[in-house]
Amino acid sequence: MSTITAAMVKELREKTGAGMMDCKKALGETNGDMEAAIDWLRAKGIAKADKKSGRAAAEGLVGIVGNGTKAVVIELNSETDFVARNDAFQDLVRGVAAVAVGTDGSVETISAANYPATGKSVAESITDAIATIGENMALRRAALLSVEDGVVATYIHNSVADGLGKLGVLVALKSTGDKDALNAIGRQVAMHIAATNPLAIRSTEVDAAVAERERNIFIEQARESGKPEAIIEKMVEGRMRKFFEEVALLSQAFVMNPDLTVEAAVKEAEKTVGAPIEVVGMARLLLGEGVEKEESDFAAEVAAVAKG
Repeated sequence: MSTITAAMVKELREKTGAGMMDCKKALGETNGDMEAAIDWLRAKGIAKADKKSGRAAAEGLVGIVGNGTKAVVIELNSETDFVARNDAFQDLVRGVAAVAVGTDGSVETISAANYPATGKSVAESITDAIATIGENMALRRAALLSVEDGVVATYIHNSVADGLGKLGVLVALKSTGDKDALNAIGRQVAMHIAATNPLAIRSTEVDAAVAERERNIFIEQARESGKPEAIIEKMVEGRMRKFFEEVALLSQAFVMNPDLTVEAAVKEAEKTVGAPIEVVGMARLLLGEGVEKEESDFAAEVAAVAKG
């Protein structure tokens, strides 16, 4: 049997993009024959999967799993919406979310966790699914919320199946009151978050850099009016108050009843719940948010082919 050197493993890895251990195994299985090793990786679907890993994955699904006091939302991307409607892909999203709720909610921890259906890690199971389904996939984001006493309410917008959709929201409510009533107001607040996408729960929690950027814009706009600096300062302070009202969850007009703020609506719900309620966490994942999708010009592609 030929000796498998580190240089051979490196060469195969560069040619196929497959993992180091997979390359070492492939060379061992083919007695060091480089071309045969490439074919072995392709036959196993490993090279195929890694070759696809550079392709943009901006479609897919958001999945949610919760158990009352804890819930997780994950975003598992695919290249096309067609694959997102595939039963195997949907089962994978459910399975990964079910694993994720037992972790700390970080992508790294979820990826390394055991996936019961395959006995492999979540990351390895996704790689296997790439080879089977034929599209690049990626576990892009995840968020986990929990409370000791209360509920983590959930909401899926544009649901395609139970716990699966294009937009997922979690809201953590701390309360000793009736859990069913608490979950009801929590779901309404989650629907509100889906619609308004607040930056923070309270105005004091808005990212300082974001607030400063807005303030500088308001200052420049006010100075263009030619008013004195003292007046400009008052104008800017008024606009900043309005800004915080619009981006902080509790000060926003409640979509279910615009006559109330979210804070007032939650306070009103305390009568039904039978105890004080505190909003202690929120998470909102919109599918493909922030991912640059490759735009394809079909006419240009045809023209390029025609030119040879």
